[in-house]
Amino acid sequence: MTTTLVLTLVVGCVRLSNSQDFSPKLGIPIECNLQEDCFIMHYVDRDPTTESKDFACGRQTYDGHKGIDFAIADFAVMRKGVPVLAAAEGTVLRVRDGVPDALVDTEAEKKAVSGQECGNGIVIDHGEGWETQYCHLRQGSIVVKPGMKVDRGTVLGMVGSSGLASFPHVHLSLRHQDIVIDPFGGVSNNSGCDTKKQKSLWQESLAYTSTGLIRAGFATQPPTQSELWSGEYQDTQLSGNIPAILFWVHAYGVLQGDVEKWQLISPKGEVVIDRNNILDKSYRSWVSYSGTRKIIPGTWQGKYDLWRDNKLIFEVQKNVIVR
Repeated sequence: MTTTLVLTLVVGCVRLSNSQDFSPKLGIPIECNLQEDCFIMHYVDRDPTTESKDFACGRQTYDGHKGIDFAIADFAVMRKGVPVLAAAEGTVLRVRDGVPDALVDTEAEKKAVSGQECGNGIVIDHGEGWETQYCHLRQGSIVVKPGMKVDRGTVLGMVGSSGLASFPHVHLSLRHQDIVIDPFGGVSNNSGCDTKKQKSLWQESLAYTSTGLIRAGFATQPPTQSELWSGEYQDTQLSGNIPAILFWVHAYGVLQGDVEKWQLISPKGEVVIDRNNILDKSYRSWVSYSGTRKIIPGTWQGKYDLWRDNKLIFEVQKNVIVR
């Protein structure tokens, strides 16, 4: 029997009283290699005002965000199955399943999941008032039930995009006595982002990576974010009868002033595109592309670098064959 999951509002990070000496050490709630086949898309909002800051005073969060979003590249990866794992030992309290996976974007779509924002989810009791909550699991994938004992690393289900989700991920919230705690910030009086006063609750140290590559590839028309999250544009071969060839990049955490460096090289070795672009805004999720209508059969090569303050943030190179 399933029960309703209850979302708790963030009211800050507080010092523990009787259970000060006990806090769970958390493993990451997803079976993957961070920065290789998964990444942290959003952190807990540490700013008590209507502005938003993550624990490192960065921008990779949004106002009132209550947890950590561990994301995967797209629905194609989601369909293959990426396990969601219990972050610590405990007892399953509540479970919900049966909410469809989707990419919520419009106001009508947001309204349709009202009351089910967590989607398919699980709450685990870790004792001494500590709980973890796991949201947006894939429909029909949950394999635990209320009352079950789990260990750190126990498979709970699969990463999905159910509820109020615009990309496939698992959202992990940590609470103590119904107050949201940032696992990167730890238990303290400080609700801001002064890292000198923070003590991580992760079992192993997790690097702060606020900007990175999600996926890159080629398309014959400008790709949208929804299309990329859905897993489209995976082709490594294209027909010669195409209107254009575009090299695209899907990234997260780009900042105003970042410099994109593009190269598109034809099968003849000609550098068809060689340009720089300075970003005029910051984006938590960013799609960019560059291309040509001059179609030549053979192997095309796309190169992309993202630079910040004269430092390389990431680079990617992809090939595609035009028949």
